[in-house]
Amino acid sequence: MTSSLLIHALAGIPMVEPGDNLADLILKALDDSEWALEDGDVLVLAQKIVSKAEGRYAYLNEVEPGPEAIALAAQCDKDPRHMQVLLNESREVIRRRPGVVIVEHVLGYVHANAGIDRSNISSDDENPRLLLLPENPDGSAAALRSSLSASTGKNVHILINDSAGRAWRNGTMGFAIGTAGFEALENRVGEQDLYGRPLEITEVAVADELAAAASFMMGQGDEALPVVLIRGATLRPSALGSASLIRDREKDMFR
Repeated sequence: MTSSLLIHALAGIPMVEPGDNLADLILKALDDSEWALEDGDVLVLAQKIVSKAEGRYAYLNEVEPGPEAIALAAQCDKDPRHMQVLLNESREVIRRRPGVVIVEHVLGYVHANAGIDRSNISSDDENPRLLLLPENPDGSAAALRSSLSASTGKNVHILINDSAGRAWRNGTMGFAIGTAGFEALENRVGEQDLYGRPLEITEVAVADELAAAASFMMGQGDEALPVVLIRGATLRPSALGSASLIRDREKDMFR
C-alpha cells in the first residue's frame, strides 16, 4: 500500500513536433534537472505531446464535410469541417447541444468532441489544424516504455492522460487513455474492509487516479509541463493496457 507519493512536473520539455523522439526528450529533461529514473517510477505524458510527435493533425482546408457533418454543425454551432473530423474519429454521437458534442470515440472513450483539440497547438489561420488523439495510446505507451527501459535499464511504467468532463460533476479532470507496465484497474473483490467484511464490488481505477494527480501538476493553460514523474506508487504489474477502464455499453447508465 502506498503511504506517500512524490509527484514532480518535469521542466525542460520543448515544443514537440511530428517525428520527435519522446524518450530522448524525456531523458534529456531528466538529465538537465539532475533526476534519474528508478524502478517502479511512473511517467505520465499529456496526450497532446504524444499526438504531436505522431503527427496526428487534421487540416480543415483538406476536409470535405458530408451531409451528416453539415447537419450536426448546424445543431451545435460548429464548423462543418470540424464536425466531419469528429465523425471520422467517432463510433456514435451520443448527445449534442450548441457548443458541445458527446461521442463514443473509435477507441471506446465517451467524452466531448472526440478528444479533438485546438488549445496549445500552433495553427495557420489560412489552414487551421486540429489535434487528434493517438491512434493507439496503449501501443504508444508500450513503445515508450520499451525505449526507456532499453536506454536506462529501469522498469518504469507509462501513462498517457487526457482531460474530460464527467456526466455527474462540473469541471474537467485527468483520466488515462493509455498505459503500459501496470494494472490500470485493480479488482479488490474478496479483500477485507476495516471490519473484516469482504469487499463485493470494489474496483479501483488506479490509472485514472494517477492521471488526475499528474493533470493537476501539468495544468491546463500555459504551464508547459507535459510530463510528470510519479514515484512511490505501489502498482500491480500487467502486460495489458487501459481497455479495462472502459465500461461495457450495457452497463453504462448515462447513455
